[in-house]
Amino acid sequence: MSNTMNAETLGQTRSGRQDNTSPANDRQSSRGRSSASNGQSVLRKMQQPRQVKKIATGLGWFSIGLGVAELIAPDGVARLIGVKPTSTSRTLLRAFGARELAAGIGILSNDRPTGWVWSRVAGDVMDLSMLGTAMTKDDTDRTRLNAATAAVIGVTALDIVTGNGLSSQRSARNGGRASGIHIKRSITVARPREEVYSFWHDFKNLPRFMKHLESVTVMGDGRSHWKAKAPAGSTVEWDAETTADQPNELIAWHSLGDADVSNSGMVRFVEAPGGRGTEVHVDLHYDPPGGAIGALFAKMFGEEPGGQIADDLRRFKQVMEIGEVMLSDATVTEGPHPAQPLSSSEREEHRESRREPSRESSRESSRESSREPNRGMNRGMNVPIERTTDFRGQSSM
Repeated sequence: MSNTMNAETLGQTRSGRQDNTSPANDRQSSRGRSSASNGQSVLRKMQQPRQVKKIATGLGWFSIGLGVAELIAPDGVARLIGVKPTSTSRTLLRAFGARELAAGIGILSNDRPTGWVWSRVAGDVMDLSMLGTAMTKDDTDRTRLNAATAAVIGVTALDIVTGNGLSSQRSARNGGRASGIHIKRSITVARPREEVYSFWHDFKNLPRFMKHLESVTVMGDGRSHWKAKAPAGSTVEWDAETTADQPNELIAWHSLGDADVSNSGMVRFVEAPGGRGTEVHVDLHYDPPGGAIGALFAKMFGEEPGGQIADDLRRFKQVMEIGEVMLSDATVTEGPHPAQPLSSSEREEHRESRREPSRESSRESSRESSREPNRGMNRGMNVPIERTTDFRGQSSM
């Protein structure tokens, strides 16, 4: 009898503990959902036009204050962030001060200071780089350096949020049509115009020769979703709408809504004189994050879109004419280095990295073809494959 009562008491105790634990877990889960909801609410408020403008104005005055301090008292600023004052630190901080002062004046003197706010982001990256270098030295105050790094990271996040808000407003004013940078590039492809147009018209083929393009997903009704590589290992995405499509002649488009990169343009296909094939003319309007200043920084890091398009067109010509993109070790290995053929492992690694988007596109194409009737596009045309060549007369498939 006693054992039975003890067992019942123990069971009741355990049950009570379980009952008490369940509400506690529910409360914790509710707090987590509430915190996430509050964070999203705050972010939405920060993205409102008036709030974005207020934050940008505050950042402008912050830039001016910091710039004046770095110009007038670089040694004091160095000690504040935990760095020992030297002639090098004075030169760097005064240069940073001039940069901050210019950004602040630019933000406060413009009604739409998108470019100047993004220039602050570039400056934040420089500041973080300097702080990271200082971390490797022995004569620094690590506590102050850590605090300064945390502060710069926080300001960088605020700069990015504000820059995105201003960029979205500009994209909305332009109806998704970019207006910042205008680029024109052309190339002649020794293939019939119908074949060149058909290959380009199938947007899933574009990642095969556009190096920075990761994927294109066709959504129907003339709309598509694009994902591309961006500087510093990041990615950008946007939706686009085809605004004109004249078979064998032209394809035109513009980005939609809150695109990460607002862009619009046209590709024309013209018969080349003398039966030499097809002239491909690309006309692109592009709004880089940060406007003209953002484009300048992109160019410094080899990400300028004009150069990208020229390279993409050369690869497109190779794919259409010989069915492959010719690669050397300079294509894979960046920076100065002795010329040498690609090793077998390098060829295989690069080939796989370029084939992966095509595999994904093929899977997506198969799914779509099962849902939609075949419209005859690219019927009977073999999609070129990509090979890497080591220039010793050997190639690998």
